[in-house]
Amino acid sequence: MKKVLKLLGLALATVLFVAVCAAAFVQVRGIPSYDVPKVPAQTVALTPERVAQGHKIVNALCGDCHLDRNTGTLSGKLLTEVPPEFGKLYSANITQDKTHGIGAWTDAELIALLRTGIGRDGRFRIVMPNFVHMSDEDVASVVAYLRSNNPQVQANPTPSHAQEPSFLAKALVNTVMKPTPVPTSAVATPPASDAVAYGRYLVVGRYKCYDCHSKDHKSNNALEPEKSEGYLGGGTAFITPDGEEIPSRNITMDPETGIGDWTEAQFVQSVRYGQGPNGTLKLPMPKFTLMDEAEAKAIYAYLRTVPVIKNATPEDGAGTAVAAR
Repeated sequence: MKKVLKLLGLALATVLFVAVCAAAFVQVRGIPSYDVPKVPAQTVALTPERVAQGHKIVNALCGDCHLDRNTGTLSGKLLTEVPPEFGKLYSANITQDKTHGIGAWTDAELIALLRTGIGRDGRFRIVMPNFVHMSDEDVASVVAYLRSNNPQVQANPTPSHAQEPSFLAKALVNTVMKPTPVPTSAVATPPASDAVAYGRYLVVGRYKCYDCHSKDHKSNNALEPEKSEGYLGGGTAFITPDGEEIPSRNITMDPETGIGDWTEAQFVQSVRYGQGPNGTLKLPMPKFTLMDEAEAKAIYAYLRTVPVIKNATPEDGAGTAVAAR
């Protein structure tokens, strides 16, 4: 019996020792770096069509995080909507400043960052969405806009603030939150005439609705979004400007806890103008005012095909609202 207890004690001590070593490694390593992704050298043509499309995408996806109201540019700021258990996280300066922004980056380096989350320095951008499913043309449009003469992207010398991740954030980026690979083949935008396929693309590729409207960032599946836990059923926690923690809403077609009782027109109105059937949508849910009505209708068509999840979130009462992208 004594021998058994001794062996159990040794086993427990070994487990504790390994756990302490792993925790120390995570704490010291912090946010990991990787080999810089290999993307063919290329120059994105700055056509008016691409700049206009990039303006729409950047202001739908990047503006809320990167736009500093004090500078009027995409010079970065503290991400106040991130729950405090992740530490203090900051968006980067993505203006054309060559020292503090992306002015010295090549188009290939920008594309690699958008696709994988890894910068030209090999550092993993901890809270930046990956765009592995975004079409090649949409990615090119984002780059074109960042190179344009729009005032939002003109050079601003504000230094990007260093991240201040918590131990939890460090642990997550060393385990479950990983960079995504560069696509091995061309990624096309589905034809708008196929509303369901186009809507799915908008949800997982262009606007990444699933990233915030599924159960939790930590359990999202970047490569196979439909395998994310609670896919589009809501629950991801956000912080409102008033400091209130609020979960993202269920956008599956459950009539009681989702949007199954919303009409197409009500959905379009809520996505584009922030007015839901039960009140004004609450920040940090943005208004997608630059989104085409056809895009919003395609998203609605796709959501009608998604497996229904019953998950009550608090925005269904009169005067309350949603809280996610």
